[in-house]
Amino acid sequence: MLVLGLLTEALFGASLTVYGVLFLPVCVLTALWVREGDVLIAPVVVPIAFAVGLVPVADEGGGSVPDRLMGMVTGLATQAGWLYGGTLLAGALVLVRRVRRVRRVRTAGRRPARNRAGKAPA
Repeated sequence: MLVLGLLTEALFGASLTVYGVLFLPVCVLTALWVREGDVLIAPVVVPIAFAVGLVPVADEGGGSVPDRLMGMVTGLATQAGWLYGGTLLAGALVLVRRVRRVRRVRTAGRRPARNRAGKAPA
């Protein structure tokens, strides 16, 4: 997201809308690419990534620390829809992945054990 924030600043003049639109595919990719064991972490990571990437995009005129901080607060407040939407999207995809994994584990546990010949014991 930091790279996308820098690209948005360079190519689109720090457009918060473009940054928000680019955030949605990142949320989907994060939810789909995260490891099975860490699948429930994705909805926690994406808002943090949004805030980190917002640093170069959020500019309140000057380059001083208070100006950047005010730009961050303003950006988080005005772009909350993108932030919540992306987090909700990642959360929904993660829940689907988690349910599918739990079902797969449960059905694997119900199958009868096989011997070396590949036949179920009688």
